[in-house]
Amino acid sequence: MNLTDNNVTSRNILVLGAGELGLPVLRNLARKAKDVDGARVSVLLRASAVESTEPGKRDDIALIRDLGIEIVVGDLVKSTIDELAVVFARYDTVIGCAGYAAGTDTPMKLARAAVQARIPRYFPWQFGVDFDVIGRGSPQDIFDAQLDVRELLRGQRETEWVIISTGMFMSYLFEPEFGVVDLQNNAVHALGSLDTAVTLTTPDDIGALTAEIVFARPRIRNEIVYLAGDTVTYGEVADKLQAGLGRPFARSAWSVPYLMDARARDPRNMMRKYRAAFAQGRGVAWDKSGTFNHRQGIPVTDVAAWIQANL
Repeated sequence: MNLTDNNVTSRNILVLGAGELGLPVLRNLARKAKDVDGARVSVLLRASAVESTEPGKRDDIALIRDLGIEIVVGDLVKSTIDELAVVFARYDTVIGCAGYAAGTDTPMKLARAAVQARIPRYFPWQFGVDFDVIGRGSPQDIFDAQLDVRELLRGQRETEWVIISTGMFMSYLFEPEFGVVDLQNNAVHALGSLDTAVTLTTPDDIGALTAEIVFARPRIRNEIVYLAGDTVTYGEVADKLQAGLGRPFARSAWSVPYLMDARARDPRNMMRKYRAAFAQGRGVAWDKSGTFNHRQGIPVTDVAAWIQANL
């Protein structure tokens, strides 16, 4: 890839992982790649995933192969930075979709491998909140690790980077374990206050928009790109649940001190860390009008539509 030409696009793309986000990214990249001469998409998966006899995993592997995506066998956890750099160097674009399941140290490991390989373009796993605005020392300590990744990428010039900020995965807000939406008891527990806002985007929309960003011309480089399926307050979430499900929802708020105290009582509990971080309301919500999908006129799923489709 010629880094001085704004119109040169990604052609040889490696996606890391094929889970909740990786599969939508792969589907949409494969679709878009058909219109780009010489473009091809590969995915790096563990051998255990490729060889799995579990029906869901077998279906995923079959889908990947049907899309014409090459499967590269590798292990993000067991491989060294040097070994990953050798793999990455075969591609002009690497997109991290492995999430935190591979371990909280993995995002930095992958970023170091990308920089060492001098790949032209890297999309780190940063599909989430705005870590710059949140800053260091937040209740969710893995956010600091993501800031370390940003510092590494900003401090070098060999590899272009693109960070995609999506807010929370929309379905996560409705997970019973998260505790915000209690469908059994028709209640919403706001994080911080009923007026605290959160940006939400579905993985399917993130996959489609990521493919648009990868192939956008002029090429997007060294930039944070914001997406949003919806930006709502927790009070508005209760309103939309009432309207969509046709029954009243009680509302209450878990204050920041309350959530910080809960985190202190169980400091390793990831859910409590996330609740406290989102309750602070900083870097977790942005105006939809400033997003890539809004500027490009690309339709996305909002909260009301998600409720209708899933609840």
